[in-house]
Amino acid sequence: TNIPGSSRYFLQGVQAYSNKAKRELLDIHEDVIKKHGAVSAEVAGLMAEGIRKKSRSDFGLAITGIAGPGGGTREKPVGLVFTALSWNNGKNVEKNQFLGMRDSVKSQAAQKAMDMLRRYILFNKIKPIKR
Repeated sequence: TNIPGSSRYFLQGVQAYSNKAKRELLDIHEDVIKKHGAVSAEVAGLMAEGIRKKSRSDFGLAITGIAGPGGGTREKPVGLVFTALSWNNGKNVEKNQFLGMRDSVKSQAAQKAMDMLRRYILFNKIKPIKR
């Protein structure tokens, strides 16, 4: 939203950091979080669907991961990030393993999510909406 006029294409964002926020803001069922963990492909996909549906938007992007420096495990190490894109009849979730400090992992994750949207728009030849 640093670019003037971004309100023409950016509707809203939600920072659902806690599991409670994921449940309350994005309708992620607690059972899914308990079964797969907050950092999982399943939760990332549901987060993207949740924000798209709640905002009545064409697309939803979501990121969930372990930015570090702590919090990692052998199964889910620091730098593990799931990025997800949701659209009206589908979704794509990608597993990523980023290197670097917390700020770098977060930046790489944001760039990856935006690139997922960019690739979808280019591949599907979506034309800009004039408002």
